[in-house]
Amino acid sequence: MKSLPLILLGIVLLLAGCAQPGAPLLGGAPQPGKIYRVKTTAYTGKRNGIGKPLQHGPITSAAADWSEFPLGTRFRIVESGKNFIIDDYGSAMVGTRTIDLCMPSTRAMSAWGVRTVNIEIQEWGSARRSLEVLSPRERTWYVRRMTNSLRKQSQGIPKKFHKVD
Repeated sequence: MKSLPLILLGIVLLLAGCAQPGAPLLGGAPQPGKIYRVKTTAYTGKRNGIGKPLQHGPITSAAADWSEFPLGTRFRIVESGKNFIIDDYGSAMVGTRTIDLCMPSTRAMSAWGVRTVNIEIQEWGSARRSLEVLSPRERTWYVRRMTNSLRKQSQGIPKKFHKVD
């Protein structure tokens, strides 16, 4: 009987560790190093979802549903070793569990096509930062869908934010 309080304490600590705000819908608490199999597409463009130039180089921009992969999520494609950061979003990504990889040209975009790849999460992005950026844009249906999902995952994050630079 003396071990019962210790068992209950262990269960409470285990459950508290699992209840991390901003956990992605892909299942479970965010864990760097975890590998996911995801569908990828490709796109080109000039600016990302936070108004900055899209990145190409050692770390390349990618777009996703921010309620699945929050803004700032860093990952590596296992098959190629190429590193990406989620800094963009688009209506075609919402609810699809697809990641859109930024390519430097339309030729590279066409060559990529649609591929299912393994990605290794290096760092999870921020649900709070995602909401800060998206909240002023909620007039659009797909942004509203992401913010509603992010709020459900992250109880206690306010519905309104100050303007983001």
